[in-house]
Formats: sequence, structure tokens, C-alpha cells
Amino acid sequence: MAATAQQTPPITLKQLLSNVSREAPALLTDSAAILIRQAQAAEVRSSWLPNLKLNYQADIGTSNNTTGPYFGFGMVPSSSGGIRNTSVTTAVGDNLGIAALDWEIYNFGKYSAQNRVANSDVQVEQNQFAQSKYQLQAYTIGSYLQLLRLQDFLNIQYRNIQRNEQIRLSIQSLAKSGVRAGVDTSIAEAELSKARLNYIELKNQLKQLQLRVSEISGLPYQSIVPDTTVELSLINQPTAYLFAADTANHPLINFYKSVYQDNLERENLVKKLYNPKISLNAAAWERGSSINGNGQYNNVSNGYGFDRGNYLVGLGISYNLFDLRRRQLKLSTQKAATSYAMKNLEEQKQALALSASQADAEMETALERLKEIPKQLKAASDGYRQKLSLYKSGLTDIIELNAALNILYRAETDYMQAKYEYANALFQKAITQNQVNTVLNFLK
Repeated sequence: MAATAQQTPPITLKQLLSNVSREAPALLTDSAAILIRQAQAAEVRSSWLPNLKLNYQADIGTSNNTTGPYFGFGMVPSSSGGIRNTSVTTAVGDNLGIAALDWEIYNFGKYSAQNRVANSDVQVEQNQFAQSKYQLQAYTIGSYLQLLRLQDFLNIQYRNIQRNEQIRLSIQSLAKSGVRAGVDTSIAEAELSKARLNYIELKNQLKQLQLRVSEISGLPYQSIVPDTTVELSLINQPTAYLFAADTANHPLINFYKSVYQDNLERENLVKKLYNPKISLNAAAWERGSSINGNGQYNNVSNGYGFDRGNYLVGLGISYNLFDLRRRQLKLSTQKAATSYAMKNLEEQKQALALSASQADAEMETALERLKEIPKQLKAASDGYRQKLSLYKSGLTDIIELNAALNILYRAETDYMQAKYEYANALFQKAITQNQVNTVLNFLK
């Protein structure tokens, strides 16, 4: 049964991580989000462009106006014309062509502040992608080690089934010769059935985990068979856990740093947002009308065609005094957001430092456990062989033999767990200290 699972060539941890980095749906989504931020940054960089509008209209209507000020609202008809003593409803034809330029040429640093915020947003998104990749890497490594653990457990359970089958055959042989009672056969059958049921459950757990890893790696779940030499390869490297932490480039810290820096840039933008604006305005226009210079109404068709041309160029500055208060309020809000981002950064640094200390403690415990486990395994193995020999000789009963078998089973399970916990502690230390590649280099 266990041999069947090993017929599929194992996939290395490096290969699995490579597939996940290429195929994981979450990473594909995050990489698309980076493109959105880059497009938005390009849009912001173009915000300095002027407005140059070309307008033309040909009209027919009356020109019967009176002088007086008003606030414009909605679409306001022509406000030009003189005052006549009588109302004139004669139709007038006219046309108008205008080229108008409106350009905010200087705003005391607002453009550059907007660009820095846009670039900072891109950096945040890129670091978000790196953080997602880092977290998915940690998840993949954890899942791979769990696959190893389950595979080792399956192998132990397979050996346990073989031992129970051996005991059953021995009992059947002794029962036929009258040395053992038939009840021993029933007990052996029950133990064998229990071992087989455990094996079935473990196979299901392995398959479920393979399916979850398949979802993020794009690989068929049947091909996700771990390399069972990984744990011993790491155990046989006495210096595998001796590496310095790389917190300066840690993806988790870099993300929160970029969020904090993004908030600082937004503070600067708020300060620039309400600065005065210097604008260049220019317009040139041509106009024709069916009313001549003496105020006479000619044929409507005489108004289509340009009679007069004008231009106007102006340089202006504008500032809203109430923006002082608006800037104060908005800056206060942004400073609170910046403070929150800074506290998040400090919290993550402390959490990472704590995780590093915990990983070191787990590493020490795992090393001590590995030193002690072989003694337990040897004693349990010797005890089982002795009990089996005594049972066959009729010098002990099935209860004591099963007890010895259970002790051996527990010792093998403890050894499997010790190997897993060592590898897990080593990778947790590497993940926390941003040194995963250092540990991967010890593997083929």
C-alpha cells in the first residue's frame, strides 16, 4: 500500500514553490493590481497638461437684450447687445469660433506631491504582492511538511498492518496446533482491522491536502507527492539552522514601511493641495453677425461667416482664504492615518521579533528531542521482538504482545513527529528571518 504511493516521482519543495509563484490565483490577482496602480500613476503624471478647447457654433434667434447683472445658471443665452427703446423680434444669424487655453502652470509643488503619492501607491501595491508571495510561500512550505508528515505516518501505519498480519498468521498457526485459544485470533483480527481503518483515514487526509496544494500550484493533485528525504537531509546538516536574520528586506516589514511612507507622502500632498494656483489663460475667437455696425438688421444669411477677430491672453493667480481651515482639518485627519500606519509598523516589528524568538526556542527543543528519540525507538523495537518471540513460545499472552506493539507504534510515531517538528521549526525560523532560500539550498 505505501509502496504504491511512492510510484509517482516525488516533487521537490523548490519545484512546488516555483509552480505556486507562477500559478497561484491570489498572486495573479495581486500582480494585476500593480498594473492598475502603474496606470493610475501615469494618469497622475499627465495632470499638468493644459486644457485647449475648440468651440464653434452657428445660431439663429433674436438679439433683444437689456443691460443688467446676473448670476449665470444653467444654459444662459446671449448677453451681448445694446439697449433699444422698443422690443425687436427680428431674427438674427450669427456664428462664433473660439480656441481657448486654460493651463495651471504652477501650483507651488502640488503636481510633484501628487506624483510622489502615485509612485508611493505603486510601491505599496508591489510590496503587497511581495507580502502575499511571502505568506503563500510560508503556507506552501507548511503544507509540504504536512504532506511529508502524513506520508511518514502512512508508512508507519503500513508497517503496523504488516506486523498485525504477521501476528495473526502466527496465532492461526498456534491455534490450529492447540497451543493458543481461538479468542486470540479474534483479538488479532480486531487489531488488524483497526490498523487498516487508520490507514484509510490517513490516505483521505493526504488526498485532501494534495487537493488544497493543487489549487494554488496548478499541478494535478496525484503528482503532489513529497520527497521523503527532505527531513533527513536537513537533520544531517548540522549548520542548517545557523543563519543571521534578514529583517532589512523582510517582505512583511517592507509592506508596512511602504504604507507608512505612503501616508507621509499624503501628508505632504495635503500641505500642497491648497496652495495658490498660477494659471495661464488665452483665447482667440472669430465672430460674424447679420446686424451691422450701425445696428441694422440684415438678412439672416449674412451672419454666417466671420467679420471680427479677437484674442486675449492673461496670467492669473487664485487663492481661497478658507482653504487655510480646510487644509488644517484635512491635515489633522491625515496625520491620524499616518500615526496609525506607524503603530502598525512597530507592531509588526515586535511580532516578528517575538516569532523569531519562538522559532529559536522551538529549534532548541526539536534538537533535544531528536537526540533522545532514537533511544526510545531502539528500546521499543527490541521490546516488541522479544515479546513476539515469547508469545510464539507460549511464554506470554496476546495482551502483552499488543501492548509491546503499541509501544513500538508510538515510538515510530514519536520519531516521525520529531523529524517533522525539526523541519517545521527550521523553516519557521527561516520564514521569520527571511532566509528561506538559505535552507532550500541544503535540499536537492
